[in-house]
Amino acid sequence: MIGDNLILLILLALGLAFNNHLVGGAAGTLLVLKLIRLPSVLGLLERRSMDMGLFFLLLAVLIPFALGKVGMKEIGGAFVNLPGVVAILGGVLAAYLCGQGVLLLQVRPEVTVGLLVGTVIGVALLHGLPIGPLAAAGLTAMILNLLGLGKR
Repeated sequence: MIGDNLILLILLALGLAFNNHLVGGAAGTLLVLKLIRLPSVLGLLERRSMDMGLFFLLLAVLIPFALGKVGMKEIGGAFVNLPGVVAILGGVLAAYLCGQGVLLLQVRPEVTVGLLVGTVIGVALLHGLPIGPLAAAGLTAMILNLLGLGKR
């Protein structure tokens, strides 16, 4: 019990120390939910938070369509110029990698620690964004597969 809380406290401290409000906020929220003993909420989050997070991420990406900043002209242009085609290929690759990342997290949940530490370091030192754990899991899955250490 103390070890679980300690991990969340460390993640909260790292998030705050490196100005990563999302990691700190998530760790703090889970710590509070554990301390006030709401296991049903934790269970709901375990089952649905990935879907909810992806839903809100997709909302953020689609907002330019809703605001009329991207229309049919821009969509059509994506298929006829090099940056658009490269973006389509990048989207396909990213979707595939993230799918592999979800599978990796289901099969080898212990990699979560490394992904979180890497994300905190990437945000703190490289000014990255903390949306990377899923993509990082996909990249990790690809590297593990190349090394023959993939699916168990």
